[in-house]
Amino acid sequence: MNVEYINPFIEASRSVIKTVANIDVSLGKVFLRSSPYTSESIVVIVGIMGGLQGQVIFSMDKAVSFKIASAMMMGMKITELDEMSKSAIAESANMILGNAATILYNKGIKIEITPPSLMTGENIQISTPKMKTLCIPLNLSSGGTIDLDIALMDK
Repeated sequence: MNVEYINPFIEASRSVIKTVANIDVSLGKVFLRSSPYTSESIVVIVGIMGGLQGQVIFSMDKAVSFKIASAMMMGMKITELDEMSKSAIAESANMILGNAATILYNKGIKIEITPPSLMTGENIQISTPKMKTLCIPLNLSSGGTIDLDIALMDK
């Protein structure tokens, strides 16, 4: 996987999380995932089409999702994932992918993104057949981690 394709997603993730939640992000140890794999209890998947094809997957536990949803909802206290807080989490992923698409466009790579799909549950199994999945742990300064899983291939 070309690092030129990965860095825009990292840059956009750090920027959006800092902007909407005022949380700094540091990177954990990057690794390749074996497919299928089990994720955290909250998963947001966004498809990529165009110059690149694949998907970007954000996985987090409930505590992290509460922080992100609360920040997206102007500091409202979140104690459960209702439809409004799920929408806020999905929109944060949408913002990240929109920013990444702009960065890639400025590098001459045109992509389109699908609307985000949010899943909740325990032991969610994710499979990215025929694509390698790179996991970039996004360690939040407020505590917790969002796993940024990127499965892309050139068109």
